[in-house]
Amino acid sequence: MEQNQIGKLIIVSGPSGAGKGTICAELMRQMPDLVMSCSATTRAPRPNERKDRSYFFVSTETFLEMVRKDELLEYDQHFENYYGTPKKFVVDMLNFGKDVILEIDVKGALQVKQNYPDSILFFIEAPSEEALYERLIKRGSETEEKIQIRMARNKLELAQRYKYDYCIMNDDVDRAVAEIIAILKERRK
Repeated sequence: MEQNQIGKLIIVSGPSGAGKGTICAELMRQMPDLVMSCSATTRAPRPNERKDRSYFFVSTETFLEMVRKDELLEYDQHFENYYGTPKKFVVDMLNFGKDVILEIDVKGALQVKQNYPDSILFFIEAPSEEALYERLIKRGSETEEKIQIRMARNKLELAQRYKYDYCIMNDDVDRAVAEIIAILKERRK
């Protein structure tokens, strides 16, 4: 029997509204051998989100305990909430030889890349600021004030995209997903 082959971390990040979740869902549909990591957060669930599937929704106290026990690959606080990636599941899947997708913010992606230099980082961009704004409005889950905060953060995140292995323009989901799949297949050779 062969030894376990170490899997790869595939990190997808970019601004709120760039379409990361849509792209990740489509990658999972087209590449069923991938495993999706689930992040922990202290924010309340949105109407379409399911507990322990979209996120692990935890209290601030529980989250800070996870930090204290070094149970997270990465974490950050923004928009008044904590977000982080539980370490055990990801490490177990990698050791089992599975490729794991992390859909995380820019700061978290760069934290993970430091500890896992073989990670493949994809930065997802919206075609324009206007398109990003429209996508955030269509969500219907946030106030105008919170949308403006996200738009301001967008500029900071865009400034970090040169640190990524690949920048993918999400002007067409099918094309963007096909581009990522082609890159992943090429990297597996």
